[in-house]
Amino acid sequence: MNDVLLSVGIDLGTTTTQVVFSRLEIENEATVFTVPRIKIVDKKIIYRGGIHFTPLLNRTTIDIQKVRTLIEEEYKKAGVLPRSVSVGAVIITGETARKENSEAAIKTLSGFAGDFVVATAGSDLESILAGRGAGTADMSRGLWGKALVNLDIGGGTTNIGVFKGGAPVDTSCLDIGGRQIVIDPKTEKLVYVAEKVKTLCKRMGLNLEEGQKAALRDIERLCARLADILAESIGLAPATTDTELFITAHPLRSSWEFAGLTYSGGVADCVYNGYDPQNPYPYGDIGAVLGNLIRLNASLNRIERMIPKETIRATVVGAGSNAVDISGSTIAWSDQSILPIQNIPIVKMTAEDEADSYRLFASRLAEKFTWFKDESGAYQLVAVGFAGVHNPSFDLIKDLTGKIIRGMDDYLKGNNPVILIIENDMAKSLGYSLMNALPKKKFIVLDSIKVDTGDYIDIGLPAAAGRVIPVVVKTLVFGK
Repeated sequence: MNDVLLSVGIDLGTTTTQVVFSRLEIENEATVFTVPRIKIVDKKIIYRGGIHFTPLLNRTTIDIQKVRTLIEEEYKKAGVLPRSVSVGAVIITGETARKENSEAAIKTLSGFAGDFVVATAGSDLESILAGRGAGTADMSRGLWGKALVNLDIGGGTTNIGVFKGGAPVDTSCLDIGGRQIVIDPKTEKLVYVAEKVKTLCKRMGLNLEEGQKAALRDIERLCARLADILAESIGLAPATTDTELFITAHPLRSSWEFAGLTYSGGVADCVYNGYDPQNPYPYGDIGAVLGNLIRLNASLNRIERMIPKETIRATVVGAGSNAVDISGSTIAWSDQSILPIQNIPIVKMTAEDEADSYRLFASRLAEKFTWFKDESGAYQLVAVGFAGVHNPSFDLIKDLTGKIIRGMDDYLKGNNPVILIIENDMAKSLGYSLMNALPKKKFIVLDSIKVDTGDYIDIGLPAAAGRVIPVVVKTLVFGK
C-alpha cells in the first residue's frame, strides 16, 4: 500500500495571505536490493483557504501575532493538526519580503509543519514559483521553440516569468500592482500613493495626491500607462524611461518570441473578466481598474492571452506541495562535515544551456546564480542541476569543470560549498576533477537525480560504508 503525505503551502504576500493543503500519494519504485526511489503517483489539493489581507502594524512591519492567528484558524477550518503535516513551504513574497520583521515572521510560521521549505522569495524565485504554480511552465512544453510569459500581478509587484519547454529561462520584476495606490472605497480619497507612482504621475501631469478624492478618469489614465509599461517590459513595445523607473532589479535578460501570455496574482481575475465600472475600487485599491486596462491594452493583445490553471493562488499552489524523492547513487565529496544540509534551492541548467559554448554556458550559469541573492545581495547556498552525458570522456569532464568554475566565479568568493546534482552517471569523475581544480573548496557531487529550478534538496549523512548518500528532492508541486 502506498504512503500518503499531507503538505501545506503558506504565502505571505504584499496584499494577501493564503493557505493551501495538499495530499501526496507516494510509492517506492526500487526493489529490495536497491536504494529507495520514492515517486509521487497522485496529488490532490484538499483545502484552499480564504484570501486574507496580510496583517500589518504599519507599512513597514508585519503583524506577526495576527498572521499566526490567521494561519492557526486556517488549520482549524481544514481540520488539520500541525504535527500531521509532513512537508510544505512558507514563502514571503512581494513587498512583504522587504518588511523590517520578515525574517521573524518566517521563524514564527515555520513551526506549523515538520519539514518546511522556508524562504523569503526574491523577485526572480517568486516569478518562477508563480509561473509554475499557474501552470504556465507546463503549458510551454512543445511550442516549437517559442516561449510563454506569465505576469503575476499582485498588490505590490508584477513578477515576470518566461518559460520554454517547461523550464524557466528568464525573469524580471516591476513595482506595479493593485495596491500601489490605496483608496478608501467609501470616500474615494487616496490613502496611499507609492513613490514611483507619484513620479510617474508628475511625468504625466496627473494630480493624484494622498488625501484627495480620486478622479476615475485620472486613475484610468494612470493604469493605462502602467499597462503600457508592462508591455514595454516584455518587449511588446519599445522600452522607455518609465520602464526603467518601475523595474525592481533587472529587465528581462534576452528578447523572446512569445507564443502566448498568461496572467496570475490578485489582479489576474480582472484581466480575464473585467470589472464593474459602478464599483471601480472593490478592494480599496486600483487593482480592478488596472486589470481591466491591461485586458484592453493593444500591445499586450499582440500575442494570445491564455488562461492558466491558477490565477490568484498561483504562488501558494506553486509553493504548496512538496514531492519527496529519495535517491543515493554515485557520489563524490571533499568534506563530510558539510553534511547533513537541508532546504538548498536548485538552479537548473537547461538542455540549451548545456549545448552552449564555453563562454555562453558560464555566462548563463552566472546569471542564474543571481536569482538566489538575498535582500543584502549575498548569495544563498545553491545547488546546480544539469543533465550531463553518459560515459563522458576525460576532455569533456575537464571542459565541464572549467565551465562550472567560470560560471560560479562570484559565488566561489564566498564560503558556501559547491553542490552539483546530475541526472547522468558522472558524479565521481566530475568530483575528482573539481578536487584538482579547487583543492581548498568544499564540494559534493551527486548523480542519477533529476531536479529543476524551484526545487529544494536535502542531503543526509553517508550510509552503507559511505557508498550511498540519502537525498530528498522537494519538488514544488502544482496541482492538477
